[in-house]
Amino acid sequence: MSSEDPPGLQDVLDALDDPACRTILRETIEPMTANELLDACDIPKSTLYRKLELLSSASLVREQETINPGGGRVTYYERSFEDVTISMDDSGTFSVNVDRPPQSTDERLADIWSMMGDEV
Repeated sequence: MSSEDPPGLQDVLDALDDPACRTILRETIEPMTANELLDACDIPKSTLYRKLELLSSASLVREQETINPGGGRVTYYERSFEDVTISMDDSGTFSVNVDRPPQSTDERLADIWSMMGDEV
């Protein structure tokens, strides 16, 4: 899912209802690797990856892959929103709005590169 796609209401509610996901969101103001998140959040590795997948599905965390100077790739995770608003209209329909910070050209290019890597 692109960071431009609107997330599903239930995906956002599920992610925000999860205490481990909220902990990850508090830590990912700046990009962090999975190992850094493991130390900061004090949760098991398998749990961390499940929670990151849940947050990614809700478009609340974005992944950035960079090339490691020593070889290989390094994945960083970063919170991808400034504010989440859940509202209900006059007909009783709930909706979610995720306000995102503007992305630089480099960040947009990194997103495209990451999506291309997922398809290979």
